[in-house]
Amino acid sequence: MVTVRLNCDYLILTYLKLSGCKLGLLINFNDKLIKSGITRIVNNL
Repeated sequence: MVTVRLNCDYLILTYLKLSGCKLGLLINFNDKLIKSGITRIVNNL
């Protein structure tokens, strides 16, 4: 599960760099609470 999470983090970071965006959200819908499944990814702020 941790490796999948790290791969998703790197993938989101790559998408942010290519699109020129600064912020992104990684949402895991498999958590009990949606609040605990949201991760904010930052690109060079």
